[in-house]
Amino acid sequence: MRIGVDLGGSKIEIIALGDAGEMLLRERVATPQGDYRATLSAVAGLVEAVEQKVMSLRTCARDGIHPDGAGGTASVGVGIPGAESLSTGLIKNANSTCLIGQPLKRDLEELLQRQVRIANDANCFALSEAADGAGAGVPVVFGVILGTGVGVGIVIDGKLLTGANAIAGEWGHNPMPGEHHHDACYCGRRGCIELYLSGPGLTSDHRRIAGADLSAAAIAERATTSDAECEATLARYEARLAKALAQVINILDPDVIVLGGGLSNMDRLYENVPRLWTAHVFSDQVATRLLKHRHGDSSGVRGAAWLWP
Repeated sequence: MRIGVDLGGSKIEIIALGDAGEMLLRERVATPQGDYRATLSAVAGLVEAVEQKVMSLRTCARDGIHPDGAGGTASVGVGIPGAESLSTGLIKNANSTCLIGQPLKRDLEELLQRQVRIANDANCFALSEAADGAGAGVPVVFGVILGTGVGVGIVIDGKLLTGANAIAGEWGHNPMPGEHHHDACYCGRRGCIELYLSGPGLTSDHRRIAGADLSAAAIAERATTSDAECEATLARYEARLAKALAQVINILDPDVIVLGGGLSNMDRLYENVPRLWTAHVFSDQVATRLLKHRHGDSSGVRGAAWLWP
């Protein structure tokens, strides 16, 4: 049995998967705000509670679940909104700031008395979709989360690409090609892709050009009712997404690009963006497919579970 944990800023979600990847149990609780020790306790408590529940089901139903490890304990993978430094083992680049500088892996291993694997939440999304989702069965998957931020994971032959600095996939903090309105990003750089392709980036662009303060969902909805300004905003968004992804295709040449996050639910992206990116890809044809996630908001926590083979 594999257990995955998605440690987010507002919620902690946990899932237990059987040997074939089937979901056995899924729960979520609120994340203790700004309290590292309470967060550790919450994660450890969830893991232990889920193990007990699944083992109880196994005893009662004898449904073929075979937990891994000594003493009936499951493997544990944790997705976080940040990364583990390869040099210090401490957490860096985390939106949940109470994690920064903390030895999260070591502390969880001490509490749970087993090895724990940790990865960026976008990496977990990509791994989930590559394992048994929209990118299953292809060599190279580029998984993109378009939500409150922009996150990316890269999976090659079923394995996550981490990189020499543990920053593989930080596509969102490269400059948006062809843009000159360079706002400052929280990372300290200017003109980042995230500023244009995140949900807040879409609303900011609409406010700047159209003068109306609308959510990304409202912009998408109004575009379907022939609102010219909202349609123009989405057209700009699609053109930017196409340019930014064309750079990825020119460098990585992935078989599949899978979109997740709230903005990925705009179905028009999957027709319009590939049509637009052909002008920027250095090839006479583009075989890369742009696909919608298969596992929805479960992908991150599922991918955390798949950190163990």
